[in-house]
Amino acid sequence: MNRQAFLEAAATESFDVCIIGGGATGAGAALDAASRGLKTILIEKVDFGAATSSKSTKLIHGGVRYLEQAVKKLSPEQYGMVRKALQERSTLLRLAPHITRPLQLLTPCRTWIEGLYYWIGLKLYDYISGRVKVGGGSELLRLQKTLEKIPTLRKDKLFTSVVYYDGQLDDQRYNLALIQTACRHGAICINHLAATAFGYNNHGQLETVQVRDMLTQQVFTIRAGVFVNATGPFADTIRLMANSQLAPRMRVSRGVHILLPKHMMPSQSALLIPQTADGRLIFAIPYQKHLLVGTTDDEAVLTDETFGPTAAEVDYLLHYINEYLDVQATPKDVLAGFGGLRPLVMKGGGDTKDLVRDHEVEMDPQSGLVSILGGKWTTYRLMAKDTVDEVCRLRQIKTECTTQNIVLAGSEHYDHTTPIRLQQQTGWDHELVKHLVSKYGDAAFDIAALAAADEAVNNRLLPALPYTLAELQYVVQHEMALTLDDVLNRRWGSELANWKQTLELATAVAPAMAALLNWTTRETSEALQAYRNHLNGMIKVAGLQHLLA
Repeated sequence: MNRQAFLEAAATESFDVCIIGGGATGAGAALDAASRGLKTILIEKVDFGAATSSKSTKLIHGGVRYLEQAVKKLSPEQYGMVRKALQERSTLLRLAPHITRPLQLLTPCRTWIEGLYYWIGLKLYDYISGRVKVGGGSELLRLQKTLEKIPTLRKDKLFTSVVYYDGQLDDQRYNLALIQTACRHGAICINHLAATAFGYNNHGQLETVQVRDMLTQQVFTIRAGVFVNATGPFADTIRLMANSQLAPRMRVSRGVHILLPKHMMPSQSALLIPQTADGRLIFAIPYQKHLLVGTTDDEAVLTDETFGPTAAEVDYLLHYINEYLDVQATPKDVLAGFGGLRPLVMKGGGDTKDLVRDHEVEMDPQSGLVSILGGKWTTYRLMAKDTVDEVCRLRQIKTECTTQNIVLAGSEHYDHTTPIRLQQQTGWDHELVKHLVSKYGDAAFDIAALAAADEAVNNRLLPALPYTLAELQYVVQHEMALTLDDVLNRRWGSELANWKQTLELATAVAPAMAALLNWTTRETSEALQAYRNHLNGMIKVAGLQHLLA
């Protein structure tokens, strides 16, 4: 992934398809198109997976809540979406085992009637998934067995529980693995490149897009046969840029999460809180070394600003954690938080949490723009397939999707022996090996090669954290990480897990990045201050000023 070479090709060559948006769906579409032999370019305004795709609950799931709505409202749309997602669940786990895993989820029940209700519902969930199961089947557990799974559950309101299985993923790294794999199939993928205006042929069809390099402010034009709008919540912005007469199609809702210390729920199982005053579901999930809690679901205004939880949202999530866990968590226990916007296709009025999370491919006959609207992480591959099917129809190309069989970068030579082999080769401690393998899979050996070539880059950036100069060199030179946010937020995920540690880490990363990217002293200082301001702002909005002490 050589950004400068990609920029030169983007400015001088013509493409079969130009995909706008580098989230899960855009990245999946780039891989699908390139693997079918289409000359493909993808552009992303910020960074790969910078918005919705890196702000998920980190679940690969069919959607228990959507199944409940399908039954209660006799909704074939909700049922169909759950069925598709459950069928895709095992595919996502199979294609990238280094950044995914089966996950057992436990639903606490306060009466035997509740237990029977959820057990029947989750048996239906098992049935819909068909022969391809993840982990195991759902099961009704007695009180003692429930407490063995999650010892910190409150016993005073607990009668029984139901366990079931879904999957978990590192969404930032999965998104990047899609980008890397697309590039290996010949796609050109460029981050920090914003679409600013379209150009048209004599028939009013799109033939070019003007882009601006957000790092250098250089402006140039990309030429393509078909343009795909895969910008998630921002889909209407691109639709109206292509054709100002189109009616808006998107609604967005706001979902936030918080991170708590793992000791508050020392378990490998996740907790599904099934009852809240406003009808939402809340998950408490072991994620890396922390406890991830979320999410909310409120109608929101479209914004391209990065945001985290408000103080009220922190209190909301803590309230339900304290209802089910015997921990009495307070805002002073919160380590970090993050928020994202869900792209929901308009289906009239009503509450956003009741809208179907299915997707739709739209082709505007006037401009020729293909837009992929709605959807969710678990169905990204199907969304990409349907989108590229439409591109192939427009280009009169007959090729079939094969992405169900394309193992993603990082997992091509990965298996359960990978950590052992890396430790034997390098002599690195268990923590460092586990960190690198869980982020990079078999590419951890490339980082080891950098470390072997230069002893100095073995040094950790902070003694208490596993990040080394070799890893930083790798993400800058091979993963197109060009800003502090690219590294700390998406390549490493530190910002999503611990804000106080990340502020310390930024101070160490900035000068090291400056040496790799030839930043001036002023550029380095400005980048560090801008990043601190960004993180400090989220901390204050969340009411977590203790993290600044």
